[in-house]
Amino acid sequence: MEKNEKSLTINQETMDILVANIIPTTKYFESRFDHMQYQIDEIKNWQKSFETKVDNRFDEMKKYVNERFEQVDKRFEQVDKRFEQVDKKFEQVNESIVKLTFKIEELTKAQEVTIRDYIIERDRFYDKKFNNLRMFNIATISLIAGVILKMMGIIHFK
Repeated sequence: MEKNEKSLTINQETMDILVANIIPTTKYFESRFDHMQYQIDEIKNWQKSFETKVDNRFDEMKKYVNERFEQVDKRFEQVDKRFEQVDKKFEQVNESIVKLTFKIEELTKAQEVTIRDYIIERDRFYDKKFNNLRMFNIATISLIAGVILKMMGIIHFK
């Protein structure tokens, strides 16, 4: 059997056209790399703008927190003034207690009440007084702690 072989001849010009159309040129790769570089630059610019936005938000938060603490400081000053008033009232109460003790002493002499009974009654009175003061201090500290926790956002009320 005889084979009919046809030979395909490709000249240099045909070969150049095939190579130029099939294999991408360096211009193609350069344009793709330029496009990638542009995208990378855009991402870097976005990151920088995002960083400045975040910094600005933190600066705003710092200002807000400082303002809130200034308000809390003012409230503490008001509470201090109230404590001074309460101290003055306690001094007045203490003076009245001293007057009462003198009267009680006079009455004890008149009614022959023993000193022991007087001391017991006086101790009961002071126990009540200091218990009330202790409860007032606990309530005040709880209120202050609640205000601070509320300002920090740890406690939320409905």
